[in-house]
Parts: sequence; C-alpha cells; structure tokens
Amino acid sequence: MKAPFGACLAMVAGIVLAPVTAATALSGWSGGANVPQGAQTGTQWGEELPALGQSSGQSSSGQSGTLSNPFSAFGGDGRRASWHAEVERTARGHRIGNPDAEAHMIEFMNYTCTDCARFAREGEGALDLALLAPGRMTLEVRPIIRNAIDLTVSLLVQCGEPEDFKDRHRMFLARQDDWLPKATSAPQSQQALWARGDRASRANMAAALNLDDMLAERGMSRSDINRCINDDRAALTLTDNSQADVNEFGVTSTPGFALDGAMLPDVHDWETLYPVLSARFRPGSGR
Repeated sequence: MKAPFGACLAMVAGIVLAPVTAATALSGWSGGANVPQGAQTGTQWGEELPALGQSSGQSSSGQSGTLSNPFSAFGGDGRRASWHAEVERTARGHRIGNPDAEAHMIEFMNYTCTDCARFAREGEGALDLALLAPGRMTLEVRPIIRNAIDLTVSLLVQCGEPEDFKDRHRMFLARQDDWLPKATSAPQSQQALWARGDRASRANMAAALNLDDMLAERGMSRSDINRCINDDRAALTLTDNSQADVNEFGVTSTPGFALDGAMLPDVHDWETLYPVLSARFRPGSGR
C-alpha cells in the first residue's frame, strides 16, 4: 500500500514531531517544538503515523508463491556470487552490489516508516539473492529525513564502516517494533526536546529509545556511538541530501524507488516492485 509522506511521520500522543531542516539539525527547531496536525510547515509532512503493526508483512495479491522464489522471473542461472556483500558509501547514501551492474536502483526510505520495515522483511533478502549477489543490479539506500527520530537513527545507521551498513540498516528496521512504540508513548515534554534535533536532543532520544544500546550490543564503542550522535556536520548533510532527493526525484512516498535514474510511479512495496524487476530482468528481455 502506498505510504504517503505523512503516513510515515512519527506521531507522539497526537502531536507530530516537527520536520527537521538543516537549521534544526544544527541549532534546534526554532518554529516551536510541536507542529499541530495539518499545519503548514515548509514541506507538508505533518500527518499521523499509521497504527503500529498496520503492515502485516504479508502480500494480499495471491502472488506469495512467486514472490517467495525470487529466481522465478529473473534471468540468470541463480548461481551464488558475493556482490551483495559489497557496500560503498555514496554522496547521498550507501550502494550495495556490483558498481558495473547493468541496472541501478535507489531505495528512498526512512526509519520511522512501518512500510519501509515491511519492505526490508519482504524484499531485501530476495533482492540480495536474485539480483545483487550475481552482480546484475545495484541497490543504493538513501534516507529521507522526515523528523528528528529519522535523523538520529540515520546518524547511527551510517556510523561505522560501510561494509557493516546493511547489518545496521536492517537491524534498526527489524527491531522497529521495539523502539518505535517507546517514541509514540514518550511524555510530551520529551517529545518537545526531541523535536529540536540538536545534539542534546539526539543524545536523549538515543538513550531513551535504547538506540545506542543496540549498536553497543553489536560491539561498537560508546565513544564512537556518541561521536556519531554529536556529529552536526553529518546531520546537516543528511538533511541537505534528503531535500536534494525530494527535489530531484519528486519523492512523495516511502518506500519509493528509482530504477536507472527514473522514479517508479506507484511502486511502494515488494508486491508492486517485483513485477517491474521481473519485466526488466526476465529471460529473453534482451537486457
């Protein structure tokens, strides 16, 4: 199901966290900590987050047999390769796969989006096996920053070596049901602090939602975690890159996808992406 911008915004106790801008990331949200529902805020992202658990993770199309076999519609012999383990940091995200692949896809996502977590469960493993590992396609993951929670989690996901990006990315999405409910049930005073998006608010958020503990459990040092949370320049880059992608590609929903430089219309989940890739890579397609 299409997830519009507002549907993936974090909402706490009926109040939407203020969208984060470049100014917010460095100096705090100057326009008020909370944005009433439906308010005009530069880019109109102020809508409710869908109820937690709304995305069941199951396809409603009856294609489950086909979708569960990613090799069924893609060309190639299905032999295992290891390009899916190759990760490179890019100007706006992280690229997975063979840089000389015949096709290049961008995934636009954000970490408070429940449909993005569902896509990670349903589609990313299949993409690894069918298209990334054999070196036929690259996948570049680019975060769209909708709110201060997205900003903080994105800073933590990019914290560390690029080769471990996939593990961090998938961990925060796989455990979204652990940390996102803590955000939706936080006191209003804490919401107001987080909405500023500055160093102190990011550190408070990371501790309150146990985001820092999740990385520490994976062996990252507390000093490295704190360094990433406090990196204002990285925060500014994330917000600038997010806005650049919105401007360049016209991103209106997450997850969203661009294939070979062109945005795919009305494709926002594995169920709708699969037929596009099947046609692109089907045997005898001439590609």
